[in-house]
Amino acid sequence: MEEKNQAVCHDYDIHFYPTFRYFKAFTKEFTTGENFKGPDRELRTVRQTMIDFLQNHTEGSRPPACPRLDPIQPSDVLSLLDNRGSHYVAIVFESNSSYLGREVILDLIPYESIVVTRALDGDKAFLEKLGVSSVPSCYLIYPNGSHGLINVVKPLRAFFSSYLKSLPDVRKKSLPLPEKPHKEENSEIVVWREFDKSKLYTVDLESGLHYLLRVELAAHKSLAGAELKTLKDFVTVLAKLFPGRPPVKKLLEMLQEWLTSLPLDRIPYNAVLDLVNNKMRISGIFLTNHIKWVGCQGSRSELRGYPCSLWKLFHTLTVEASTHPDALVGTGFEDDPQAVLQTMRRYIHTFFGCKECGEHFEEMAKESMDSVKTPDQAILWLWKKHNMVNGRLAGHLSEDPRFPKLQWPTPDLCPACHEEIKGLASWDEGHVLTFLKQHYGRDNLLDTYSADQGDSSEGGTLARGEEEEKRLTPPEVSHGDRDTQSVRPPGALGPRPALPESLHHSLDGKLQSLDGPGAHKEVGGAAPFLGVDFSSLDMSLCVVLYVASSLFLMVMYFFFRVRSRRWKVKHHHPAV
Repeated sequence: MEEKNQAVCHDYDIHFYPTFRYFKAFTKEFTTGENFKGPDRELRTVRQTMIDFLQNHTEGSRPPACPRLDPIQPSDVLSLLDNRGSHYVAIVFESNSSYLGREVILDLIPYESIVVTRALDGDKAFLEKLGVSSVPSCYLIYPNGSHGLINVVKPLRAFFSSYLKSLPDVRKKSLPLPEKPHKEENSEIVVWREFDKSKLYTVDLESGLHYLLRVELAAHKSLAGAELKTLKDFVTVLAKLFPGRPPVKKLLEMLQEWLTSLPLDRIPYNAVLDLVNNKMRISGIFLTNHIKWVGCQGSRSELRGYPCSLWKLFHTLTVEASTHPDALVGTGFEDDPQAVLQTMRRYIHTFFGCKECGEHFEEMAKESMDSVKTPDQAILWLWKKHNMVNGRLAGHLSEDPRFPKLQWPTPDLCPACHEEIKGLASWDEGHVLTFLKQHYGRDNLLDTYSADQGDSSEGGTLARGEEEEKRLTPPEVSHGDRDTQSVRPPGALGPRPALPESLHHSLDGKLQSLDGPGAHKEVGGAAPFLGVDFSSLDMSLCVVLYVASSLFLMVMYFFFRVRSRRWKVKHHHPAV
């Protein structure tokens, strides 16, 4: 990478950073661009130099996507107030030396249903008439013709831009997505659920667990070695830190106990699935088999969803590890501030279906995860990296125009988190940490929309659960960034049909197939002969108990054999 950067610098005659070069749009011939210099090389100066350059374009050389950055006159403002349009119009009033208005204009370029312009504060009487008492201020004209000043906590660029982006019907311009091949798939109906973005929803976390345990792990027919160790550690972290409802926590605890106590080097995935599906009918454990996104829902079914819920789960686990440090006592993770992050890292590397996403996360982990020395630093590390991912994927095909990739938390959620230093947006990490602990804490978790343990429509209707799985799209990036088939093996998507005999015979066959085709045939014939509804979990437990019983009987046999010999020697009287 460094050699490539050096080659670029040589080809374009770049001697220092930052350097601002302008390349005309649609240029076909090679050029080194036009060099522009400011009074210094501070980031703020370079940014303002770029804005001045864009504003000073003549009409003939103006790039097609570049908006007008010149201020409008009071007469133009009055004209805008008199004309009702189909979109919002925002007017930023500012001083002549301010760049805020132009920055907000450029921030809103990718958004539709809104036009942003700027005006100067020269005419005090006119400003007083509009109710503008200080600058910078933003005056908003609504599509219905009403107008007035907007209220923001701080008169900063981030606050004005965030407010305008959050207006109803203002959303990012959609990129053309590839059409689906079948008409029936194009006619799917997305049921919208109202939610509070300041809250965390149990249903998102539980739906994510369902996808993780029943779909993503299903790509692995069996688990052994490093894969099995990764699963054991990840389930241990989940069992100890997951803040959800008692039935789900109990299921995770039982799965963790079973994985850690099982004396096998290799286990079939179906044995894990049997336990997750509660084939043994243990009361008090439950995990929905129905996908229902609320805080993670997208404007289309293939947007957001599982990747969103996985991020929320990871953030929640880091917060729980910090706020409840005793939860990991006895697991071997209690003295390691990186334990939760490293466990996530291994899970993403081993099981996450989007390989490109996993590679990006691994690069970030190699770069700085070792710098984490406390649980609070782990919370902030994951937050920073999540924002890096948001920045990388902003404008990507996978981005939902209704929920654009932003630097989070936004000013409306945490005003104290945002500040400016020398004109540049900055984070107050102390307030960010406080906000993250509150937002991802168990007290902020809502059970609204969650499946009831006895609700057959959510947790018991198997065919419906399967139908939901078919509508899911793999995690984080676009359709081309991930091999869908690698995460969805045939017949392994969620709950299976209610055919007890054939179902369990098939499971037993898969369990024994780990030892070879001969074993498969043997079990295939044995199960109908027994006539018993054994699952893979039942069979594995029987094998373990059989081996343990055999060892016990052998020990007892040798114990009494030795004792008998000693008795004979003791009472033996040789002839004189």
